[in-house]
Amino acid sequence: MILGAHESIAGGAFKAFERAEADSAQSLQIFTKNARGWAAKPLSDEEVANFHAEARRTGIKVIAHCSYLVNLGSDDPAMRQKSLAGFTDELMRCQALGIPHLVVHPGAHADLATGIGLIARGLDECFAAAKGAKTEVLLEVTAGQGTSIGHRFEQLAQILDKTKHASRVGICLDTCHLYAAGYDLGTDEGYRKTIAELDSALGLKRVKALHLNDCKKPLGCRVDRHDEIGEGTLGIQAFARIMGDPAFEHCVGVLETPEPANYKKHLEKLRSLAGSSKGKAGAGANARSPRGG
Repeated sequence: MILGAHESIAGGAFKAFERAEADSAQSLQIFTKNARGWAAKPLSDEEVANFHAEARRTGIKVIAHCSYLVNLGSDDPAMRQKSLAGFTDELMRCQALGIPHLVVHPGAHADLATGIGLIARGLDECFAAAKGAKTEVLLEVTAGQGTSIGHRFEQLAQILDKTKHASRVGICLDTCHLYAAGYDLGTDEGYRKTIAELDSALGLKRVKALHLNDCKKPLGCRVDRHDEIGEGTLGIQAFARIMGDPAFEHCVGVLETPEPANYKKHLEKLRSLAGSSKGKAGAGANARSPRGG
């Protein structure tokens, strides 16, 4: 796995590369603008040039995370207009920065079927509006809080079935979200079952990124609370299984743990788990289908 962390863009997006280097990261995730605000200044030519220069200098692989405000599942006219415009802008910012993947929480709606249709239609509208953008969207598995959609693999599969651009949509797993949603990564049997269900519903090849976070709450709680690696209810053996699974060895894996000061320590811990698992078949090694994209 290409390991890294979510890094701050304070001082300019290109500054994230220095922070990633300090954390011994080979990948990083950023917000391309304030994640909790709609408005954002356009990227300047200087900032774009600096970002490309740092990407070339470091060779660090980058993904982006969409603003938390965007809700492609909303049918409120004002919120939907803001969400579509905001998501389109994020696609264009990723294109300018040369970022190949944009992670997004699918959306929320009180009615599941209606929300899934709105999310798929929203993706199509934003792909059409972001002319020239080639960035692939990664739908993130959610914890299932409130009316959020995407906490079951089947829900994500339905979105893929409804969008006209499934070839431009991949999946981002979040270990905390999976556990909170009821997928038991904490046991051998639960891990094997989860990977088999993932492969059947979506295809393992569609998974392009992982958020590596322990969980503060119990299995199936449907509450999104990240914890430090090995210090939560998920436990260190879950990460040993993931790091030893060849299904994910080419994916970007980024930390989103609560304390950025611990990123380097956790990356070293994950690398040691990968080293101890080298040569062993991962729990998902026997669960492979041709489905995926």
